[in-house]
Amino acid sequence: MEIAPLPPLRVAILGAGSWGTALAAAASRRHATRLWARDAAQAADMAATHENARYLPGIPLPQALSISSDLDATLRSLQDEGAQRLIVLGVPVAGLTALCGELSRRLPALGLQDTPIVWTCKGFEADTARLPHEIMREALPGATGGALSGPSFAREVAQGLPVALTVASDSAALRAATTAAFHGAALRVYASTDLVGVEVGGALKNVIAVACGICEGLGLGTNARAALITRGLAEMTRFGVALGAQAETFAGLTGLGDLVLTATGELSRNRRVGLEIGAGRKLADILASGITAEGVRCARAALERARAIGVELPITDAVCAVLFDGVAPMTAVSALLARDARYESAAGLPDDPPDGRTH
Repeated sequence: MEIAPLPPLRVAILGAGSWGTALAAAASRRHATRLWARDAAQAADMAATHENARYLPGIPLPQALSISSDLDATLRSLQDEGAQRLIVLGVPVAGLTALCGELSRRLPALGLQDTPIVWTCKGFEADTARLPHEIMREALPGATGGALSGPSFAREVAQGLPVALTVASDSAALRAATTAAFHGAALRVYASTDLVGVEVGGALKNVIAVACGICEGLGLGTNARAALITRGLAEMTRFGVALGAQAETFAGLTGLGDLVLTATGELSRNRRVGLEIGAGRKLADILASGITAEGVRCARAALERARAIGVELPITDAVCAVLFDGVAPMTAVSALLARDARYESAAGLPDDPPDGRTH
């Protein structure tokens, strides 16, 4: 018996930063893919040179990849009755509301309102403390959405080096379309239904990575970094579960995996900001030099949301104190070290406190 071939897949990736470009390169090796850049000059240069000189210099892009600054034309490229469709939002959290607003007006007019939409941004929105799926739900009610996340540096993905990602959604169709778009060769895609857990892990790991960079910049050693990573994972898990996530998600790619990469990798911008802070530079000077880090953008929003639901985030609190309140890095570290002794796990604890006191 012959097996019917899968329908062709058309992919539109909106956002030509490093990560959007890397994913576009991966998808275009097997599927009709168009990459949209808001900057017309950047799009023209990329189309002419097949290189993203601004974000991924020196890495050639596949000749099959189509690049445009025309959003309507990019969306129209999905109009094929016999094809599957997928829209990938490759913009940061700060740009998600505006882009979703544009899609809410354009997709129905083009007959594309049922197209699955997957986003790649990580963090809490600075002004509202919303996670990406909450932004999407309000801006595009009824849309089929999900997150693509995991331990990944865009440059390595663009170079074709091995990477494993997770797509999280309650929609089997979206998970299948995202897997079809990207799974293959050196890129593996795993599926999850825990959208909240995947998003919280992606957001908090950036903040913990800033803390690890500060620790490294202060010269506190690898023991201290290991402690921060481990307790940071506990912090991420505690917060995520309080928001409705599954605890086991944080032991996977989008929790522990992404945290280890971002806290230790040489390409990590969040770690780099922490290193500079630990070495004595001011945050304003670091950001003015061109380094951007989602951990800086979302730390205060994450802390505010955690406080609103009664969850302690001591490492995130310390990072915010250093970044925004003028607290010296070593003072913040000392405050963390001065916290009361406690049991490592909340499961099956005896009644007596670990330090023998009765408080």
